[in-house]
Amino acid sequence: MYAEQIMTKFGMSDLQFALAVIGLLILILVAILNLKYARARRKASEQKHSEVDKSALREPNFGKGFADPHPLERAEPSFGVIRPAASISREKFLIDPRIDCVITLRFDGAISGSEILEEMHSWGDLQSQSNARTMCEGLNANIDIAEDWEELHPESKYSDLQLAIQLASRKGPIGVIELSDFCSRTQALADTLGSQIDMPSVNTMLDSAKELDAMAAESDIQLSINILFYEPCPWSSFNALMRQRGFRLARNGRQYEFHSNGSMIFNSADFDPNKPLTQLTLLLEIPLVAHEERAFERMLGEAVEIAQAAHGRLVDDNGINLSEAAVISIRQHLDGLYANLEKAGIPAGSSTASRLFS
Repeated sequence: MYAEQIMTKFGMSDLQFALAVIGLLILILVAILNLKYARARRKASEQKHSEVDKSALREPNFGKGFADPHPLERAEPSFGVIRPAASISREKFLIDPRIDCVITLRFDGAISGSEILEEMHSWGDLQSQSNARTMCEGLNANIDIAEDWEELHPESKYSDLQLAIQLASRKGPIGVIELSDFCSRTQALADTLGSQIDMPSVNTMLDSAKELDAMAAESDIQLSINILFYEPCPWSSFNALMRQRGFRLARNGRQYEFHSNGSMIFNSADFDPNKPLTQLTLLLEIPLVAHEERAFERMLGEAVEIAQAAHGRLVDDNGINLSEAAVISIRQHLDGLYANLEKAGIPAGSSTASRLFS
């Protein structure tokens, strides 16, 4: 009744009233996000002033993640504070516009990494709230060092800054809330540092995320080959056979892995080492292994050899013998999958593919 009175008073139709309500809800959401960010910055500022006497013992670092709840008990790379003398081995990820939303900040003059990291200290909750990987790189402006993009170091100076959030993964495309939060924080950072900002619209990035997710869904194929044994194979004998063929027992003791050039290219499904084996399934995740490895051919060859040695036969998921026609069909399908990934600029086995299909 009250809504009808408002509509009558202002001469609004049902559609106009509904649009006005939606607009009001969006404004409220933006206000909440801005309030949350302001509160995080204020809290970080208060913490900084309360720990001035400890700052000489710690140094900020920007790595794989943004948050570390126990910065002095560091276990993985993070955006936080660590002991300066610590020696850290971390996985290197590079910003990639093919799968990342990339926002660029350009400074009128070079800015130190310590100043940037100080302003980003309150971003500690971003990685824990978001399923998407976030990264930051600076364009090194040091005169005695070749200009190049790198992760931020407090002692270096930077002329440009790139911040990125991954648009999609096996969990699906990025959501509007987490993307909007990331963009709002980046805009606030640009305002604080007095920089120019090059930022695509949220809608454009959401469309890109959906397209990327759709492409990935079509290419995210796990191929399996089953070996059905005529008689149960004792564990000790089977383990000896697999090791002889170059397989490694996984750390969980319930899988075998086949490696090439230092990386696993296919593995077995779980089995119970306390029971004789009646079937073995070999698995290959197509997007994660380079085409040059010929992973399917090698997996098929190993399956044939294992079946002959352990008295078994190759079957499909329905228990039907794997025919030559079926193998030819699989090869043709794989050629199409590899070609689609190459066309998308995300070749199988690349670091970009590893990030997208994780």
